[in-house]
Amino acid sequence: MSLLTARNLSKSYGALQVLHDVSLDVRAGEVLGLIGENGAGKSTLMRILSGTVRPSAGTLTLDGAPLRLSGTQDAAAHGIGMVFQEQSLLLNMSVAENIFIGQEARFMRFGAIMPRRMQQAARAQLAKIGVEIDVAARTSELSFAQRQMVELAKALTLEDTTHRQLLILLDEPTSVLNQAEVELLFSRVRALRARASFVFVSHRLDEVLRLSDRITVMKDGRVVGEHAAGAVAVADLHQAMVGRSLQTEYYKEPLQRPPGDRIVLQARGLGAEGLFHDVDLALHESEVLGIAGVLGSGREEVTRCLGGFVRAGSGTIEMGGQEVRLRTPKEAVRRGIGTIPRERRIEGLVMFLSIAANISLTSLDQVMRGGLLIDHGRERRLAQHWLERLRIKAPNVEVACRRLSGGNQQKVVLARWMNAGSRILVLDHPTRGLDVGAKEEVYSLIRELSASGVAILLISDTLEELIGLSHTVLVMRDGTITGRFAAPPGGKPAQVDLVKHMV
Repeated sequence: MSLLTARNLSKSYGALQVLHDVSLDVRAGEVLGLIGENGAGKSTLMRILSGTVRPSAGTLTLDGAPLRLSGTQDAAAHGIGMVFQEQSLLLNMSVAENIFIGQEARFMRFGAIMPRRMQQAARAQLAKIGVEIDVAARTSELSFAQRQMVELAKALTLEDTTHRQLLILLDEPTSVLNQAEVELLFSRVRALRARASFVFVSHRLDEVLRLSDRITVMKDGRVVGEHAAGAVAVADLHQAMVGRSLQTEYYKEPLQRPPGDRIVLQARGLGAEGLFHDVDLALHESEVLGIAGVLGSGREEVTRCLGGFVRAGSGTIEMGGQEVRLRTPKEAVRRGIGTIPRERRIEGLVMFLSIAANISLTSLDQVMRGGLLIDHGRERRLAQHWLERLRIKAPNVEVACRRLSGGNQQKVVLARWMNAGSRILVLDHPTRGLDVGAKEEVYSLIRELSASGVAILLISDTLEELIGLSHTVLVMRDGTITGRFAAPPGGKPAQVDLVKHMV
């Protein structure tokens, strides 16, 4: 029996149509996986189902009755809630206040909120999903995984306002969770299926297969397939999404060429108090140098130090045979070092600015007229060059970056540093949140940059990706380097060999 049915949904923004006659059913008590490349239309569909976007055409029905949503509050009144990838919690408020935001009237007496009553109710909501979190704590004090559980508890408050089966939309809920945290989330979702149905959006196809009952595949704004989870494999889903099979050359190993002899950056005895110590590394021209390690190993801090975001307290950094100090990101940029951060939406892009403005940010001298004013025509032509070269999917270079898919946003960040002529790139989880097709495009760009002489420091979400892309892999544990491995094509180290030095 269908809980929610969508029929022939379409959505256009001016001349740009992003959804084309999309139809799907969400059955009572099931987990429906929703997959597709970045830009396939998944996010737009989820926004329509959550009430934040109205379709240009098409219909929705809930329990067989026509459904028109005028906003998120209207969706909530019908038992539809969303757990966002970009978490919607207010970090300066308590856990209890976040769980019941917008529902404060339930806890009012004589015009004032009764905090004890709210906290007691919040504990009951958390008990539904089997987790214990201090409901009086500020949400900023929680881990990302704990905040994700609070999001889920918040969605379940809809039970108090409706007697319907709930529909909970999970938008990339596992994108930055470790394996143990993923298992915890999955166990809670399975336990809640008696009272809720779920739509699960993820780029991690193996997770989609594990959690979902059925899987709907989207491509170019259309539904292109529906599969029972037990009848397909990851490779089948990959081909359905991108229109080609998942090859063994996924990491473009045949394009890997030996690095140059010239050392472009060398660190000796590098340290930052409480973060890392005695780090020695040499980065060669055209080399992809991967750094592996668990959270807290110091790998992130080392790369941030080399990007100018963390100051070294000991040791030296040499470039071109001369000692340099990278005390600020500006100094690193001046030395030809560009950083692509893991949080591209926060640190990598100015989301409300256009593609053109974001690309020119680090090379304004190229688009200035008389050293005073930006020549916007020149800026647009420059951006158009990168739009075409990197195959950035956008109607034009004036589109705000917040309107782009994650993969295309990442390409804009890459275009900025390529345009600036950076000869060293620090890539901090460059494929986080990207689908398999977008990842392949980023891998190709990494190989292209390496072949052109750019040296790359790489941190990755997975060991498989790190090993596949790197010429050399360093392993860190407890703030220092514990292993070094050559990683030539056909001679890549095994993951288990790296793990021995990580834990």
